[in-house]
Amino acid sequence: MKIYCLRLRPGQDLKKELANFVVEKNIQAGFIVTTVGSFKKACLRMANGKETKIFKKKFEITSLVGTLCKDGLHLHVSLSDKKGRCLGGHLKDGCIIYTTAEIIIGDSTDYVFTRKFDSQTNFKELIIKNND
Repeated sequence: MKIYCLRLRPGQDLKKELANFVVEKNIQAGFIVTTVGSFKKACLRMANGKETKIFKKKFEITSLVGTLCKDGLHLHVSLSDKKGRCLGGHLKDGCIIYTTAEIIIGDSTDYVFTRKFDSQTNFKELIIKNND
C-alpha cells in the first residue's frame, strides 16, 4: 500500500483537487484514510436527493470517507457548524476550503478500482479487480 499526504489551502475546491491528485499520482485503488479541515462553502447531495444543496457558511470537516480512482470519486462528508450541529451527504464540486484540508490517502497495490454505469442505480458504480 502507498500513502499520500495532501494539504489544500484556502479557496481550493476539495473534490476537484482530489480528482486532479488521483490523476497526477496515478492512484489505482484509492481511499480516504483521514481528513481534517474546514469549508467556507459546502455543496452536498443528500440521501436519495436529486439536486445539490449549497450551504454558504463555515464548517469543520468532521469526517471524509470514500473511494478514489481515475474513473471517478465517491465521497461522503460530515460537517459541523459553529454550534456543533452536524450534517452530511455526498460530496459534490464546489466545496471550498476555508483555512485548510489535511488529507491522508491510501492506495492499495493489491487492487485496481474502476467505475462503470449501473442501469439499476443510475450511477457509475465501483468495480474492484485484483491486481494479479
